[in-house]
Amino acid sequence: MKELLYISNSSDDTISIAKRFAKFIKNGDCIVLTGDLGAGKTKFTEGFLSYYNLEDEISSPTFNIVNEYLTSNINIYHFDVYRLADTDEFYAIGGEEYFDKGICLIEWGEQIEDALPIDYIKINFEKSDENENIRILKIEAKGKKYEEILENLKEDLD
Repeated sequence: MKELLYISNSSDDTISIAKRFAKFIKNGDCIVLTGDLGAGKTKFTEGFLSYYNLEDEISSPTFNIVNEYLTSNINIYHFDVYRLADTDEFYAIGGEEYFDKGICLIEWGEQIEDALPIDYIKINFEKSDENENIRILKIEAKGKKYEEILENLKEDLD
């Protein structure tokens, strides 16, 4: 498993990292975003969507479970599974059917881990104890498919 660690000094940094990350993600890819409330998961999604000029359309899917963002050549599905009781509820809404239809960004995805594809990228957001604006992003490739993406991202961000 390949892993990268990045320090974001502000929400603008998080948005910038996500925008640069987005260019390496393709149709059928799955990104799991984990971390405490207010850790930066939705800011990351905002940055990701800005790569596709969709940043003005973002809203937290907390009450909808999934928001769909459609472009001329790709669909992006932004899930927030925080309110789901278990994986069965994810299956009940047909969540797994989205995996092949576009890019899936799943906040709180650790709650449905057994429903996730075999290969995905997991990004854990951690708040700094020393500075309320700093976030530590731990990016992990789950499966060989994403190791090359993380290598490309590392080169791009360094």
